[in-house]
Amino acid sequence: MPDVVVVGSGPGGLAAAVTCARAGLEVLVLEAEPDLGGGLRTRSTGGLAHDVCSAVHPLALASPFFRSLGLDVELRVPEASYAHPLDGGEAVVAWRDLDRMTDELGTSRWAETFAPLVERADDVVALALGDHRSWPRGAADDGAAGLLGEALAPGAVAGAGLALARGLAGALGARTWGTRADALLSGVAAHATSGPATVAWYAGSVLLGTLAHARGWPVPVGGSQAIADALLTELAALGGRVETDRPVRSGADLPPARAVLWDTSPATVEAVYGARLGPRRAAFRRTARRGIGAATVQLVLAGDIPWRDPRVGLAPTVHLGGDGPRVRRAERLTAAGQHVRRPYVLLVDPAVADPGRLAREGGSVLRPVSAYAHVPLGSHVDPGELVVAQLERFAPGVRDLVVEVRATPASRLAEHNANLAGGDIAGGPLGALGLVSRPTLVRDPFAVGVPGGYLCSASVPPGPGVHGMTGLHAARRALREVFGIDPRAV
Repeated sequence: MPDVVVVGSGPGGLAAAVTCARAGLEVLVLEAEPDLGGGLRTRSTGGLAHDVCSAVHPLALASPFFRSLGLDVELRVPEASYAHPLDGGEAVVAWRDLDRMTDELGTSRWAETFAPLVERADDVVALALGDHRSWPRGAADDGAAGLLGEALAPGAVAGAGLALARGLAGALGARTWGTRADALLSGVAAHATSGPATVAWYAGSVLLGTLAHARGWPVPVGGSQAIADALLTELAALGGRVETDRPVRSGADLPPARAVLWDTSPATVEAVYGARLGPRRAAFRRTARRGIGAATVQLVLAGDIPWRDPRVGLAPTVHLGGDGPRVRRAERLTAAGQHVRRPYVLLVDPAVADPGRLAREGGSVLRPVSAYAHVPLGSHVDPGELVVAQLERFAPGVRDLVVEVRATPASRLAEHNANLAGGDIAGGPLGALGLVSRPTLVRDPFAVGVPGGYLCSASVPPGPGVHGMTGLHAARRALREVFGIDPRAV
């Protein structure tokens, strides 16, 4: 009989499992799929490694939790964090160097906005990735202070909060910085899948923009699976166990345990516990939403992408959608449930930073490229042609290099990851309240309403991203409330 059962092996679930195992508890992880890692999985086909979901991980490099563990993962950081091609042949590149950004954009407004955030980057990240309920703590430098270091000093919290507020105010005025800066910020803001003109849209752009200049947007060598494997190695060393092909659809699928941590959607928790959730049941049902989803495409190309502006090829992450107004219009229509001819596309070419991802076949060098297109949640539309057409728009001739296209409509993403129902890659709605309390506005969003039950997925603060902090926050509650263990001693 384990002390703790963790349902799901994504970054939140594995972080929760490691945290509980470090406290000396017996931990069992149940994964519904035949392979482990959730959104961190990497699968090889024809000698090429494709990331199933996420491929570039700004929050993994910055995460206080991952930094405190010192995971054995090689993360390569390119000089260009991301790029944004524009119609007409030119592009805008987000260089890590802020001084270079002034030259790139022809204005100092970008650097003036992000410089204070970059200077306080560690404190800003600790504040943004906290549980939004307790005083934030930074990463331990030497591991001597447990999984996380000492609580941030009041001055550090105030400084980080002020820098975030000023950064948000600056981002709100980015349309006055010029066409190039407006496009660049719109491209990174669209990661939020919340639609434009929302707090989450601008808040995401500020945090991700800060990381682009502070630590960069890293690519894990060999694929995202390397992060999951490092966490699994840590868990195994601590005596934790994992079992695959173990879906949890009802209470009968759960072995007896004092605590259950759910790296799943609230819908899965509701399906298992039902009426036992009490008032929380209705709230969980309300988390189903309309809006922006993602449909994924995996491409195999015979050669480099022929970008009109060759500088785009220096960035593993590329935002396709045109100038700022076009990106925002596409996102507004998509959020309203409409399919657009030219959707926002996030494309990742990991071999830019990790040439080991290339493969040779005959006289060709094969290149794995991953992308997702924003579509209405639950869309059945095949995204393959949408993505190829957007890529051809900014890299003419790339269509002739396409060797293979593997496309998954938003409606089918749940077939390989139940958390992505309908193409929801954000774990539920993102809005002003969602930045504070997810999945619903409650005192403790981690507790599911059943004794010993906690959510640790992207559906709770601080939200989506490969950072492990949702698992850490949920596990610390379980340690304190169920086992009487002071989490600061772990």
